[in-house]
Amino acid sequence: MASAHASLTLQLLEWVAERPRSRSELMMAWKSSCPRLSIWEDACADGLLGCGAGNGDTIVLTEEGRRCLRARVAPD
Repeated sequence: MASAHASLTLQLLEWVAERPRSRSELMMAWKSSCPRLSIWEDACADGLLGCGAGNGDTIVLTEEGRRCLRARVAPD
């Protein structure tokens, strides 16, 4: 059974993969007041998300993020 953290990470990757997302949109949708569920921050630290070209406001999947999404496996 996948951990809650891994499941939420995959949800985030799927959400970002649907269409370009702005940093502010991501922060509104994925903010957390619980330090144990820092999905957005952990995905960045794990190299799954990055900033797109231009002003850096667009959040994109990295190659590693795309690989995890294709395999439907998120790091714990």
